[in-house]
Amino acid sequence: MCGMSQQHPERSSPGNAPRPDASMSLLTNVMEHSLDDGYAEAAARKAAEDGGLPRTLRAKLGLAAGLVLAALVVTVGAAQARIAAPTMAKEREELIARIDRGTDKADQLQQHVDSLRDDVGAIQRKALKKSDGERADLLALLSGSTQVTGPGVKLVVDDAKEAEAGGGGPRESSGFSDTGRVRDRDMQRVVNGLWQSGAEAISVNGQRLTSLSAIRAAGDAILVDNKPLAPPYTVLAVGDGQRLSTAFQDSADGQYLHVLQQNYGVRTRISTEGELTLPPAPSLIVRTAQPKTGAEQPGGTDTGKGTS
Repeated sequence: MCGMSQQHPERSSPGNAPRPDASMSLLTNVMEHSLDDGYAEAAARKAAEDGGLPRTLRAKLGLAAGLVLAALVVTVGAAQARIAAPTMAKEREELIARIDRGTDKADQLQQHVDSLRDDVGAIQRKALKKSDGERADLLALLSGSTQVTGPGVKLVVDDAKEAEAGGGGPRESSGFSDTGRVRDRDMQRVVNGLWQSGAEAISVNGQRLTSLSAIRAAGDAILVDNKPLAPPYTVLAVGDGQRLSTAFQDSADGQYLHVLQQNYGVRTRISTEGELTLPPAPSLIVRTAQPKTGAEQPGGTDTGKGTS
């Protein structure tokens, strides 16, 4: 068999054949070992330390321990509150008793003061009548130290029905928190208007006004001589009833009250009464008193001192 070329057959076995991805050894290593050896060792070590308990079981045990601790705290707190309750109740009862005793004592002292004031007033009137009875009666009427009975007018002033709703308006811009509420300045104008119209004596909600009276405000409350009044405000004025009513309604202060009624809903009602009774002022304090001297007599020099 001459002339025929001899080819040496391949002697390599199939098991030693090179892999198709032999040129991508780095990528192959990453794919086959996706988890770093260090992470794998740490995970194995943590599992060994936990004793091999499943994660769900550990969570349940932690939750149970937390619930037991919370229940223990609540139980201890309830026990302490139950123990302290009788002591707090006793202290509260003692405080209420002290307040009641103080209130009763204050009422007794006020009654004693009223009794002494009546005695002083009677002595003063008796002393004045000895010197000049008619003048004493006139001074008592003007000063408000005696009860007054006679004809006059009854004026009722009340807040608007929607006073609580409030709203914007010129009265708010002037310091009014509610356009429908009666304010101390309103009552001041009403009282001054009645005086100027010829009233001889005036009371507001049973509080007799004198030359030393003051109408002020404390929050939303109106004070007359530092005593709070609640609406509706009933103003009684002794005088010539019909004439007093007409003069007041025609005055600037009467028109002011009419504007409050028309524009802001303030409710007013005035009526002529045949007989009114006004109580005396609760207290009259003479702040300064100087006897007349020869210099103050007619033809002398007036020192400008007197009573107020």
